[in-house]
Amino acid sequence: MKAALKLTLGSFCLLTLFVLPASAATYTIDADHSSVTFKIRHLFSKTNGQFKQFEGTVDYEPGKPETWKTQAVIQAASIDTNVEQRDKHLRSADFFDVEKFPTLTFTSTKVTDVTPEGAKLRGDLTMHGVTQPVVMDLAIHGVGKDPWGNTRAGFTATTKVDRKDFGLTWNKAVETGGLLVGDEVEITLEIEGLSKN
Repeated sequence: MKAALKLTLGSFCLLTLFVLPASAATYTIDADHSSVTFKIRHLFSKTNGQFKQFEGTVDYEPGKPETWKTQAVIQAASIDTNVEQRDKHLRSADFFDVEKFPTLTFTSTKVTDVTPEGAKLRGDLTMHGVTQPVVMDLAIHGVGKDPWGNTRAGFTATTKVDRKDFGLTWNKAVETGGLLVGDEVEITLEIEGLSKN
């Protein structure tokens, strides 16, 4: 009887090792050491910009990609291209229409193509009220303690999206026959996270 009980308890404990989900450390995005930037063609060159207000979390445990996930919220009105009049236009109904659509959001759905240095981070990007799937190239920079004993992790995520897919269609023709603003937007996220655990 005792042997049978021990066997049953042992089997139960072994089973729970496989049933219990793997856990990951949760990192809060440290906005003071992170950035959300973009680049888009204007006539014959590219213009850079950024969103200055954002927040989110990253769940990450080295070697356990099944636990990796992230979500973030960006304030659309915080767009900054270093030209006040242009930023005002970008906030208007011609572009982001920030009064109607105050935020951009990203929620990860899956991680694939994992290597020791990075992965493909797949998720849903909502911008201008439209949600589209995107794939980000994720670079993992490591985890460690800062001088004050806090655990931090660093990542870079890059992707390209077509702004027209999100209903951002405003443009103007120029004398050469082309258009003033390009459609492809290059997005780069430089993220440093601070552990909540």
